[in-house]
Amino acid sequence: MPGSGKSTIGVLLAKELRRNFVDTDLLIQEHTGRALQDILDEDGVPAFLAIEAKTVEAYVPHGEVVATGGSVVYSEIAMRHLASHGVCVYLECSHDVLEERLLNLDSRGVVRGPGQTVADLLAEREPLYKRWAAITVPNAHDHHGETVRELAATLRPLLG
Repeated sequence: MPGSGKSTIGVLLAKELRRNFVDTDLLIQEHTGRALQDILDEDGVPAFLAIEAKTVEAYVPHGEVVATGGSVVYSEIAMRHLASHGVCVYLECSHDVLEERLLNLDSRGVVRGPGQTVADLLAEREPLYKRWAAITVPNAHDHHGETVRELAATLRPLLG
């Protein structure tokens, strides 16, 4: 979910595992030359989702820690691609925590329908996140070191 800590935890996890870090939202911005919110405002949600899916499908991870946009789970093809190249992790946060963290929902580049709330997004996306997650880690606190250590300990045996 937006606000779950994907980028923050991703960077710290990459350092801990001595891996590179990639954020697919930044790849989208790099490829299009546009901010995520601008794409959503000017082209709409379907166009954004198509750009996101194509960007993720074209990217082939080679051992990096990858943070995706929260809406990538809407693309079956993109998720199959990611799952075939690594371990998918769901950073689980409660609705209340996400509400506290997402104060800039209208300018953050979050894919959502008109009037769709954080609670609506969570209810819609959580089953998809859980479907694709090989690992689920609670991240409802701001003790990032704790989350990173737990995740690194779980991932190290899987990474070889």
